Amino acid sequence: MLEKIRKNDLFCDYYAQWINVYKKNAIRKITMDKYLMSQKWLKKLVPHLKIHELTRIAYQQLLNDYAVYHERQTTMDFHHQLKGAILDAVDEGLIQRDPTRKAIIKGKIPRNKKPKYLSQYELHTLLSNLNLGSEINWDWFILLVAKTGMRFSEALALTPKDFDFTHQQLSISKTWNYKATGGFLPTKNKSSSRKIQIDWQTVVQFSELLKGLPEDKPIFSEKKVYNSTVNEILKRRCKALKIPVISIHGLRHTHASLLLFAGVSIASVARRLGHASMTTTQKTYLHIIHELENKDVDIVMRSLSGLI
Repeated sequence: MLEKIRKNDLFCDYYAQWINVYKKNAIRKITMDKYLMSQKWLKKLVPHLKIHELTRIAYQQLLNDYAVYHERQTTMDFHHQLKGAILDAVDEGLIQRDPTRKAIIKGKIPRNKKPKYLSQYELHTLLSNLNLGSEINWDWFILLVAKTGMRFSEALALTPKDFDFTHQQLSISKTWNYKATGGFLPTKNKSSSRKIQIDWQTVVQFSELLKGLPEDKPIFSEKKVYNSTVNEILKRRCKALKIPVISIHGLRHTHASLLLFAGVSIASVARRLGHASMTTTQKTYLHIIHELENKDVDIVMRSLSGLI
């Protein structure tokens, strides 16, 4: 379909066709929804912009207009989603030069964000006060996510067969389609399929909990599960203990943060979290990495001063 596009056609129409040709059935629905949202913003911001009119100035103005409504990181994502289509248009001769070159990313001033992770003391306080009975409940779910850094959908998809108690490992090979009607789905990406080492205490606890449960069925729930339901349980626990209120995804951030502060390498943390690359880990935990770098500088200076 793309060969039918002409220079005088609307850029928003070209982008719609580009998504249909290159992205449809090739990416996860949640990612596809982001591309479709970018398409809607193109229709809103530049409904009459033709492909050949997409100069560097026109593109920068588009980004600036988008940034009025969004924070910088969201604008950066918008830029990356458009760039693939634009570079293809350059290759096809529809645009003379790459208009995305040297683009400046702006954005609204970020709102005061809620805490994304707990300190080691706060996490210890939370975990030691969970209601961990003899049967599986959502408090066990909270404990497992905190100790493994799994994504919400990965933890929901766990079955007894995924636990290798002999080797103290947890196999992540699927996710649970909690946003729709349930059922197993592939992992977010190839790197997300992984084995996570678990501590001996978790091994002892779950080896008892899972006795007699069906090997291939989710251990937490086969019914419709809402992210908000589990987040509400976690919220109540945090409020009762007077610690910062975080989400289930915040437990994943907590897990990674504590590992980084403990000196675990970025490469190991990336593998444990199932990130596609270390770049993702570095971007997500940049503030912690900067903090650790400052700490490293102090160590280096102390070491050098002791040489004479």
